[in-house]
Amino acid sequence: MLEVKPSSKPPEPATNPGTNVPGEAATSRESRTPGDAASSRGSGATDTSRDSLAAGGPGVTIAEAAARTGVSVHTLRYYERAGLVVTTVDRTASGRRRYHQLDLDWIKVCTRLRATGMPIRTIRQYAELVTAGRGNEKDRLELLETHRAEVLTKLAELQENLELIDHKIDVYRGRLEAGDADQLWAPGRPGR
Repeated sequence: MLEVKPSSKPPEPATNPGTNVPGEAATSRESRTPGDAASSRGSGATDTSRDSLAAGGPGVTIAEAAARTGVSVHTLRYYERAGLVVTTVDRTASGRRRYHQLDLDWIKVCTRLRATGMPIRTIRQYAELVTAGRGNEKDRLELLETHRAEVLTKLAELQENLELIDHKIDVYRGRLEAGDADQLWAPGRPGR
């Protein structure tokens, strides 16, 4: 059975860049994410495997960004056009997009919010708040708490639906094991 625990305590500050969620406070410039400093790319990654994603590094192509985030190239372009990306995506001299870790982290946040049913307009509103910078944290919190309540309602509905499915599975298994599955109700038409 699916159980969701309500969030009753504030999140602890992240100290590991890999665990920091965009929109939360960071403990150092290196661990900042899109929600911390929308206009800053930070001082860059220290991991040599991520140098191309570091600020000032060449970044990755749109195809590589799509592969790393799990969304299509079309979706990346759409997110940018729709105003969901909190940074200006870098471009090469020839105009090709180059994504950095900050961009990829934010796109993953957008993807997760969208997967939970958050409307594009609400993600855009959240992105605008993050882009605006400090001073609107209460608004961000309210937006996220409202969405969390909506997700919990949907989860409760899904749980009810899952319980019905489980009941039907139990009935079919029981009838098949008892050898009288042919006695299960089936819609019939009058006169047949």
